[in-house]
Amino acid sequence: MGRVVDAPSASPDFLEICEAIRRCRVRILEMTARAGAGHPGGSLSAIDSMVALYLTQLRVRVDEPKWADRDRFILSKGHASPAMYATLAEIGMISEEDLLSYREFGGTCQGHVDSKWTPGVDFSGGSLGMGLSFGIGEALAAHLDGSKRVIWVMLGDGECQEGQIWEAAMSAVHHDIRNIRVLIDKNRIQNDDHVHLQMDLGDLESKWIAFGWAAETVDGHSIEEILDGFEWMNQVTGPSVLILDTVKGKGVSFMENNPKFHGMAPSEKELDQALEELSQ
Repeated sequence: MGRVVDAPSASPDFLEICEAIRRCRVRILEMTARAGAGHPGGSLSAIDSMVALYLTQLRVRVDEPKWADRDRFILSKGHASPAMYATLAEIGMISEEDLLSYREFGGTCQGHVDSKWTPGVDFSGGSLGMGLSFGIGEALAAHLDGSKRVIWVMLGDGECQEGQIWEAAMSAVHHDIRNIRVLIDKNRIQNDDHVHLQMDLGDLESKWIAFGWAAETVDGHSIEEILDGFEWMNQVTGPSVLILDTVKGKGVSFMENNPKFHGMAPSEKELDQALEELSQ
């Protein structure tokens, strides 16, 4: 499953994408519950757009993760690794068995995304704020290689409080980088509390436009709006950003908009309730 450049079959339909997303939500919950740790909230908010991206946009080869001309996906908010691993398992880049190693020493699926350990991961996450700079470097490298590969970067909204993000944003415009696409998971909650209480971002879309980027905001849980947003980005000639209006912990009633589950795994009882909700 997934869009593989060597076999460009018809894109999956709406129901197939939705079912893939549901499966990935289940994987996220099971991984974090099994490990007793992790970041389910921000993984659940980001999973809709990540799955849609991999199933409809990214040129990758499942059997050749390091294919030089592949598109790149940079998960700058690297703590949302369960979403990354769930998506990679969905397209067959890693196995369901690999998911059992989540947060285990020496396992394929480390706590934060790590390109040394996980096939299909293009960026090692840790401290926030670095992913866009890394992505711009990848985009420039593609230009120097004469490659048409596209670089996609996912940021968190809390991460946009980092100064390095805005230095990178200026750099992309200054260097007229046209193969960079940014997705922002705007779920309004970060590690300590709600984003606006820590440092209010104001009108995020207007900020990016002021920095010279093309920017649009969509419902980050509407597959139609996400796919339309991707197509809009593909038509933009300069750097573009799609702000995904999302809900932290989406799909699980007691996790939604709950700062507690930014970095707390569900208990066994909570897992049972969550899986029941997702089966309906």
